[in-house]
Amino acid sequence: MPSAEAQQLAAMFRAAPPPLETPDVGQMRATMEGMAVLGGPEPGTALEPVDAAGVPAEWSVGPGASRDRAFLYLHGGGYVIGSIATHRGLVSRLSAASGAAGLAVDYRLAPEHPFPAAVHDAVAAYRWLLAQGIEPGRIAIAGDSAGGGLTVATLLALRDAGDRLPACAVVFSPWTDLALEGASMDARDARDPMVHRQGIQQMADWYLAGQDPRQPLASPIYGDLRGLPPLLIQVGTEETLYDDAVRLALRAIEAGVPVAFEPYDGLFHVFQLFGMLPEAGQAVAAAGAFIRRHTGEA
Repeated sequence: MPSAEAQQLAAMFRAAPPPLETPDVGQMRATMEGMAVLGGPEPGTALEPVDAAGVPAEWSVGPGASRDRAFLYLHGGGYVIGSIATHRGLVSRLSAASGAAGLAVDYRLAPEHPFPAAVHDAVAAYRWLLAQGIEPGRIAIAGDSAGGGLTVATLLALRDAGDRLPACAVVFSPWTDLALEGASMDARDARDPMVHRQGIQQMADWYLAGQDPRQPLASPIYGDLRGLPPLLIQVGTEETLYDDAVRLALRAIEAGVPVAFEPYDGLFHVFQLFGMLPEAGQAVAAAGAFIRRHTGEA
């Protein structure tokens, strides 16, 4: 049973006006940016903007964290919306929970910059992290929604290029199938207060710009996942994207990847963003512990 706070927030999302028939990218981005006020950084977090090999980024070092270990954070938003600002609260809380510095990146967004621009930016930012002298065994990659799919796509791109891989990866409500073939896309549509087929199809169309949605770097569940590092997958059971998470877990297990799969009963898409929810605190603490364990902190 979700907490009273989670139920109230879900009701608020359900009461929001329906999306415009003809979506306006600028308005969508402004709406998402407005949500940033719901979750500022943890008190005591040190923020520092940086240029990560040409990709705008921001260090977020939460209370008790240091830069001898790090995680690269890839924000969600359907590859169309979202930014460092919208996810600053979540990144700072994950930094505090993991004891590692977070490097959040503003990868290029569609429709102005379609696939594979986001993958190129994420790979460049990871390589920049290595160039700072942090060993890959002390680095994680994390992301939510589209950023969760991008996390896995980045691992595939790095592996195929022969790069040294990070110690682990964490994904929250990952969007891993831009062909939208998961059964939950329709079966759970009425239960999900946030993500629906029509809206996510439009984002996929903008991002893909006519390209094949089943390319592994766009939809990593269609890829060969062998050789990837340990993976933590968190997802709410009410999500239209629930099967994206389940199928990712199954594909990874089949490929011999160590997987921790954590479904949160009654929760909605990327509930971890909302720090006022008790479930968000529990989930981020679990993700932090996972990063600590795999990046070498005793």
